[in-house]
Amino acid sequence: MIDKHSLRLKIKACKAMLDDAERIAAADAVFAAVEQSAAFMMAENVLMYHSLPDEISTREFIDRWHTRKHFYLPRVNGVNLEILPYDRSRMHIGAFCIEEPTGDDVVDVDKIDLIVVPAVAYDRHGNRLGRGKGFYDRLLCEARATTMGVAYDFQLVDEVPAEEHDVAVHYVVTPSAFINTKHSSGR
Repeated sequence: MIDKHSLRLKIKACKAMLDDAERIAAADAVFAAVEQSAAFMMAENVLMYHSLPDEISTREFIDRWHTRKHFYLPRVNGVNLEILPYDRSRMHIGAFCIEEPTGDDVVDVDKIDLIVVPAVAYDRHGNRLGRGKGFYDRLLCEARATTMGVAYDFQLVDEVPAEEHDVAVHYVVTPSAFINTKHSSGR
């Protein structure tokens, strides 16, 4: 099995080879599948993330749905993520150069119905490799929400090196796959 560092480097190299048209097409395909999923259709409160330039773009999806669903975004607070309502007028560049919400209206993760999760890589069991800080693992271990990982096709790998504290997602969505991992991930 490939180690986490090597897998991160491999995925980074693949992302660097994408052109803008490929990035847009991938995001369109992924979020078209998300929109058709029962998990999204039934969710009222959705925790999204503001994508970094090398991630599947969430911006168009957020713009399209934020007036029809209650969208929330994470904000880094120390070693944890706080959850705040999405409001385009209350955003700023926060930790790790990620656009984050401002304000004091933090909500509990129990209010969230669906969490759309970023990662460097996923496997078909829902195991995810993050960027190495553990923010989402700490959040997901407290969540009862349905969790959905979104990624490029090349981010779906045979096996992600998982540790005891790593939290798998229920679904993995790529441009060409929609994988229900609920029965195989142990969650």
